[in-house]
Amino acid sequence: MTITLHPSTLPAVLSPVLTPFMADGNPDAQKLLKQCKWLESNGVGQAIFGTNSEANSMSAPQKMSTLTALIEGGLNPAHMMPGTGASSIDATVNMTRHAVNHQCAGVLMLPPFYYKDVSDDGLFAYFSEVIQKVGSSTLQVYLYNIPPVTKISFSLSLLERLTKEYPNTIVGMKDSSGDWAYTESVIKLLAPSGFRVYAGSEVFLMRALRAGGVGCISATANVNPKAIADLAAHWKDANADELQAGLDQVRGIFAKYQMIAGMKTAVAHYSKDPEWLRVRPPLMQLNADQQAQLLSELKQINFSMPGL
Repeated sequence: MTITLHPSTLPAVLSPVLTPFMADGNPDAQKLLKQCKWLESNGVGQAIFGTNSEANSMSAPQKMSTLTALIEGGLNPAHMMPGTGASSIDATVNMTRHAVNHQCAGVLMLPPFYYKDVSDDGLFAYFSEVIQKVGSSTLQVYLYNIPPVTKISFSLSLLERLTKEYPNTIVGMKDSSGDWAYTESVIKLLAPSGFRVYAGSEVFLMRALRAGGVGCISATANVNPKAIADLAAHWKDANADELQAGLDQVRGIFAKYQMIAGMKTAVAHYSKDPEWLRVRPPLMQLNADQQAQLLSELKQINFSMPGL
């Protein structure tokens, strides 16, 4: 089987962009636009409305109006992969159609995650119904595999079935399983036919690229975009493993904390904008001691976010 895909305009590295919130809990589209443009200037695409965007703490209308504001504000949809997956088929279809209508290069689609222990047949039926209802030949779906959160996995047989049935529509995956053996097995099975596999963390970036993956969609691309994008661009260079170790060090610091709150602490600090600290319940900001400790650890490695 050979998949005939439109050439991808998406970068090798994308960020599930942190969402700034206003005091009333609505997304701050203008602040988000500024953040996305900063990421773009550092070579990183925007997988807005991902896990680290607190996407499932927002409604579909909030996400759709925010996407419109971003693109009207000058963001390039060819570098965007909005998250559109929801437990409701109707919400998924509406958000996906909205992204397609705005000419986004792809959408990142969670499985329906409320019911657990669902069958491959049930998951196949869900994605089939979404694709048929969206009804667009330009739709490019990237499946979002994050079983630590959803408790749902994409079996290799399901992936094979979906790509066989929808070879020009289901074109790739973000794998946040954290299981390299699984990621590698997906790449080996499907990458030869054109399927694009993004690792879910830059910790796996070198391994993914060497195996035939296309890059990573990673939380800490929010705070360390240039270094991650630079490695993706120069992964065959002699010092690539050294660069990978540097990425791992930064990731390791943020991983000690609730990741979203920790990254928002960094953005608030380096942008001198305390409004960035806001998260939506049930998440909570880091307490003052945690914030001080995180910033101290970053200072010790001379971390910075230039141009923010």
